[in-house]
Amino acid sequence: MPQGNIGNMKGETICDVTGLILAGGLARRMDGQDKGLILFRGEAMAQRIARALRPQCHRILINANRNISEYEKFGCPVILDQLADFQGPLAGMLTGLNNISTSWMVTAPCDGPFMAIDYVKKMKQAVTLNNHALAVASCNDRLQPVYAMIHQSLIESLEAFLASDERKIDKWYGQHDYTIVDFSNSPQMFENINTPEQLRALERLNQPAGD
Repeated sequence: MPQGNIGNMKGETICDVTGLILAGGLARRMDGQDKGLILFRGEAMAQRIARALRPQCHRILINANRNISEYEKFGCPVILDQLADFQGPLAGMLTGLNNISTSWMVTAPCDGPFMAIDYVKKMKQAVTLNNHALAVASCNDRLQPVYAMIHQSLIESLEAFLASDERKIDKWYGQHDYTIVDFSNSPQMFENINTPEQLRALERLNQPAGD
């Protein structure tokens, strides 16, 4: 049975939101390079995303499992997965939820260099309107599951899901009522870099407004 409605959230603001940059993967298709540290237009991708999220959030965290000292140079606390063996984005989300002091956490992958300037605002407005504890971004009717806003009340649910050896992000989302937030007007936000070829192609794109 889906769940996830929470009490009256009116009055909460973006000050109630922590941003989490997910940089804890192995990046096998990038020959093992740490994607968050790869330069995009002269700036490490994780640093670029942190810069874009900083005006939108109370605080920024980076979830990484290697090169910790390099990530710390970006001026954000770095948190390692509390689960071993690189268990995917849900493991990073759980670690994030256990390290926030705000009611909400918003997530973004380290390999999407074009962050919308209204990302957090739109996500927060949507969960407030629908009174859900979870929101997931969408573009052209396709879910973008690593772009999510999660209320801290879902910690126990996520802990139980991962303890059952489940890892599929959409399966956990399916256990809850959640809001789908349409970003079809910002499609470049979901352009991500998994290969050297994609890196070169995206660097040639016209720079989005506000970038």
